[in-house]
Amino acid sequence: MGGVIFLVVMLLIAWVVVILPQQRRVRAHRSLVTTLHEGDEVMTTSGILGTINSIDDEILNLEVAPGIELRVVKGAIARRMGPVPVDETPAAIDEPDLADGTDVVVDAGVETADTPAASTTDE
Repeated sequence: MGGVIFLVVMLLIAWVVVILPQQRRVRAHRSLVTTLHEGDEVMTTSGILGTINSIDDEILNLEVAPGIELRVVKGAIARRMGPVPVDETPAAIDEPDLADGTDVVVDAGVETADTPAASTTDE
């Protein structure tokens, strides 16, 4: 009985470690491929950079240099280059206040607490 439980636990761990992350990568790639538009700058899985000129059902024309186009299968697109479209930009992060009710102020790269400073002069 203990051996069966061990086997089930090992299969569950293998599923979480191996299969689940792969499913997430496949979903992310499928989402990328379905959101491609003409004019997007992309990189193929082989590292070729270019701009999409036209898209068919499974094939797209990728301009890699002025006047040079490659026909590429959509599945060969690894990622979109350049700025992230506005609808995919993460929401602005709101920094919480400090526990004592003061706000954090960033000035010239230095973080300080926005509280009255105590005099620290040495006399």
